[in-house]
Amino acid sequence: MATFVPRKIFPSLDSLPRSYFLGHHKAGLDKMKTMLSHIDLVIECRDYRIPLTSRNPLFEENLAGRERLIVYTKKDLGSAGWQSDRTRERLIQDFQQPSAVLFSDYKDKSSIRKVLEFARTHATAANSLTGSRMMVVGMPNVGKSSLLNALRGVGVRKGKVAHTGAQPGVTRKIGTTVKIIEGEESGEGVYLMDTPGVFIPYVPNAEAMLKLALCGSVKDTIIAPTTLADYLLYHLNIYDPLVYGDYVPPTNDITELLDAMARKTGRLQKGGEPDVEASALWLIQRWRNGHLGRFLLDEVTYETLETEHAVNENVGLSLSQGRKMVKELRKQKAKQKHMNTL
Repeated sequence: MATFVPRKIFPSLDSLPRSYFLGHHKAGLDKMKTMLSHIDLVIECRDYRIPLTSRNPLFEENLAGRERLIVYTKKDLGSAGWQSDRTRERLIQDFQQPSAVLFSDYKDKSSIRKVLEFARTHATAANSLTGSRMMVVGMPNVGKSSLLNALRGVGVRKGKVAHTGAQPGVTRKIGTTVKIIEGEESGEGVYLMDTPGVFIPYVPNAEAMLKLALCGSVKDTIIAPTTLADYLLYHLNIYDPLVYGDYVPPTNDITELLDAMARKTGRLQKGGEPDVEASALWLIQRWRNGHLGRFLLDEVTYETLETEHAVNENVGLSLSQGRKMVKELRKQKAKQKHMNTL
């Protein structure tokens, strides 16, 4: 029997959309800028599974002048608790200096308490009689609202106030401030403001778009589910092809895997044909929920951190380029719709 060899690279897909910068993203960012004078601390959320790709330089450009805490969310979905994970985290913390960095899982109260302690220390240093106001920002669906709810639950022991969901765009407007730390005699406490996710104006390469889509930062309708599933299979095979061993032996053929999954899980169309798209979405969701291994999609080294930072410095300034891309995509969709009616 031949030894299985996973793909070393994923084929370039230059036809993929490279922008998801929507109207409410720009409106939200503009509103954040106007409120910055009332904010003491910006808490920027990034996805632990894509620590490089989920950075949005627009926040550094538009929300400059305020101390920033970077929180890498969804740690439970990317870390197995190995020494290599801790080494990688220290590398990220060193690289992001002078900004403080924490790694969080909203279900883990100990990690939530670390964020609260940072917020409390920062508020105490500010010594404001009217309390401290903070703002949580990040790309779509990186876990901002889940973090806010967890901070409120642990900090003041009250229920959820921010809506959450599996798809991006649940939070579309800046919300009211929510208390996360009770005040003492000298102040009113600490308040946190939820904000809508803001996408990068223009994604530098197709693989970055695949990573963002796979982690749920764009709606599942933007990129074909089978394409996303194939990209996930590429990473699963690098991590451990046995994680899908209940369905097929190790394979680089996404059609073979989805066909087997559809038949075993009963995702069939009329006539007993496998529903490949439904199986692709199910596979993706299984990984997003942590049932197919915990690993990163980004390679994190000092060199990749430096490269990503240099590339995204140009991306962050490309608002006009992003808008042009969105307009062009709309024109293409309208043209295709017109052609289909002929």
